Amino acid sequence: MPSDSPPDLAGETPARRAGRRQRSAATQQPRASVASAVEVRRSARRSRTVSAYREGDRTIVLIPARMSEAEERRWVGVMLDKLAAQESKRVIGDSELGDRAERLSGQYLGGRARPATVRWVTNQNTRWGSCTPAEGSIRLSHRLQGMPEYVLDYVLLHELAHLLVPGHGPRFWQLLEAYPRTERARGYLEGVVAAARLPQPAAALEE
Repeated sequence: MPSDSPPDLAGETPARRAGRRQRSAATQQPRASVASAVEVRRSARRSRTVSAYREGDRTIVLIPARMSEAEERRWVGVMLDKLAAQESKRVIGDSELGDRAERLSGQYLGGRARPATVRWVTNQNTRWGSCTPAEGSIRLSHRLQGMPEYVLDYVLLHELAHLLVPGHGPRFWQLLEAYPRTERARGYLEGVVAAARLPQPAAALEE
């Protein structure tokens, strides 16, 4: 069971101990980490345990107040990997992708984008999604499976917009302005690409 406060450090004076407890109390407030979608919360009530959970489009990581910055970075990575592994066990099927596309089209594109097919594919390693307007077909990379839902929705909406406007001109981006998490989703995908060090540093969403 976690104690109410972390054990005293060897050799501490009462004054230093009081100062440390003051700083520990202050760190109970949420603090955003380097990744904007991750929030680290330190607590003096935690002595050893680390936990994490999704809260909307953010990931909350709970760590002991005494943890160093290096330990924090390591544990954030560990917990993100664990959450991703848990989420990847639930794979959305092609039929559910079709329902999702219909909902997104109605919500953000006035229902004008009506794909004939929406499906997962495993042969897209340098792009997240692709669309063939003439056939009304949309294909999403299997690498999106297990990513946050707002990221999946952005990629799907991106390809739906291509059914209405080819290319990536001003008219295309105007269609995506209605989706409130466009920039956050793009930032998430750019971070994934950078971390994986893909041959093409900007994985493309193309027609």
